[in-house]
Amino acid sequence: MQNNSILSVKDLNQMVKELLCDAIGQIWLIGEISNFSRPSSGHWYFSLKDDSAQVRCAMFRNSNFRAGFTPQNGQQVLVRATVTLYEARGEYQLVIDKIQAAGTGLLQQKFEQLKQKLSEEGLFDSTNKQPLPENIRTVGIITSSTGAALHDICQILKRRDPSLHLIIYPTQVQGNEAAGQIANMIHIANIRQECDVLIVGRGGGSLEDLWSFNEEVVARAIFASQISIVSAVGHEIDFTIADFVADVRAATPSAAAELVSRDSLQQVKRLQVQQQHLTMAMDYYLMQCREKLNKWRHQLQTQHPQTKLEKQLNQLLAYRHSLSENIQQYLLRLSNRHNSLDKRLLRVSPQNNITYLGQFTWQKQQQLISLIKQKLTKSQHQFALQTSQLNNVSPLATLERGYSITTDQNNTVVRRSEQVTVGDIIVTRLKKSKLISQITEITN
Repeated sequence: MQNNSILSVKDLNQMVKELLCDAIGQIWLIGEISNFSRPSSGHWYFSLKDDSAQVRCAMFRNSNFRAGFTPQNGQQVLVRATVTLYEARGEYQLVIDKIQAAGTGLLQQKFEQLKQKLSEEGLFDSTNKQPLPENIRTVGIITSSTGAALHDICQILKRRDPSLHLIIYPTQVQGNEAAGQIANMIHIANIRQECDVLIVGRGGGSLEDLWSFNEEVVARAIFASQISIVSAVGHEIDFTIADFVADVRAATPSAAAELVSRDSLQQVKRLQVQQQHLTMAMDYYLMQCREKLNKWRHQLQTQHPQTKLEKQLNQLLAYRHSLSENIQQYLLRLSNRHNSLDKRLLRVSPQNNITYLGQFTWQKQQQLISLIKQKLTKSQHQFALQTSQLNNVSPLATLERGYSITTDQNNTVVRRSEQVTVGDIIVTRLKKSKLISQITEITN
């Protein structure tokens, strides 16, 4: 797009400055210091160069006082800067707000990048942190077996709480293999499940010395641990990625030992206080018991049990006499009633009726027997007569005289030859047997 408006040099430089700031913004840059100058204003001016190019830089007083060192010509540095334009001369330059020696600077940059990455993943969130157990009996220590940190931790734990059991997981805490060994020891401790809490750390040192505790593998091992972990790396001013991920951060290894231990002197004092409270409570309880005892003793003296027993014995005798009289009167009433009922029973005794009814029943029984005999004789006579008549007309009598009865297969009496055909089976019934025949011929 063509712009026909006429600009001043100032306007042009201002537009370029805005374009540079918006397009590039803040960057990290590494290079070699040259032409370093520090005027009375306190600002730093120098060039940052490599083998083939250089760029002018400015670091103002309000930023360079935090650098912690004064750059020297020829020194490799890592800077965080904003790309801008020096409008007065129309030269682009870098305005630096942070500068570090190159080696330390690169590590610091890696530290910031990993810190941001893990923070976005939630590894630093307080909701993911475990509280330290209330009753710690076994402490695991992951550190160098020859380092001063282990000695300090053991001395403090021995002094504060000699009853604690210590398990040492020796590992390198510096060097290329240290991070992997630290992560592996955390994993082993979680597999064994023999500790209540783990202290992971080492003594102080430079950023390079402490770098093993800034490795991602260590951070993820701490986050995955089911055992509460106290991070104790370096001195109070040192911060590592492990500190942010750990459940608790201790400023030093010694501070970590104090966090996981109970001061034996304080425990003794607490027990003494509890003993005093218990003694006071027992004294108060015994005093209440004495008061109750005195009260009961007074009641016993004024109201002796023997008096109560004598009174109750008199009442018992009176009740026994009254009960005996009541029983005698009751038995007398029952006896009188029994005699009256006995006399009434004699007057209305059923014995006479029973004798009369017995005789009447015997007479009726004899009559019934006689009638049954007559009926039976008559029935027998009728049965013999009907039997004789039945025999006279029975086909069996006919069979007795030598006759037979022939039936077909359907048990139908054969009276005519038309009822059967050649080949049919017929049954001839005799007096005491049957003949089964097959018709071979029919003649008329």
